[in-house]
Amino acid sequence: MDAMPGRPEVFLLEDDERVVAPGGPALIGPHGERREIPAKVYDVLRFVEAALLQGLAVQVTPLRSELTIDEAADAIEMDRDELRLYASRGDLPIRSSEYGDRVRLADVLALNARVNAERDRRCRRWPTTTAPARAAEIARRPPRSSMPTCSWDN
Repeated sequence: MDAMPGRPEVFLLEDDERVVAPGGPALIGPHGERREIPAKVYDVLRFVEAALLQGLAVQVTPLRSELTIDEAADAIEMDRDELRLYASRGDLPIRSSEYGDRVRLADVLALNARVNAERDRRCRRWPTTTAPARAAEIARRPPRSSMPTCSWDN
């Protein structure tokens, strides 16, 4: 598992992923004590291990399952106005209350995965399209100020 410096990775366990399977993944303490953990927690620990072994620091910040737009945008490092644009277009379900607008973290992560998959798809086919077709495609897509560029754009 690769850890990218400055690139956040948000892990969320749904209710059905919080179960521990006997004989499944476990933490083993320095004195041999075994603590079984959910499979997804193992994935989180592998990510942290990979980052630390690469000499990177790791910041762990617990997040609530429901966030403000600003908190959600910060969690996935997306421009706040861009996330608001997705919400206003209906791409991100939003709950309004007297205390402000809220979004579910699971919905934010799903949107981010879709946006990143679309970016990756466009990056893969970019070199095969003509310059006028690329210009037309750029004009049609929503702004993505925080979108990483394709490696051949750098």
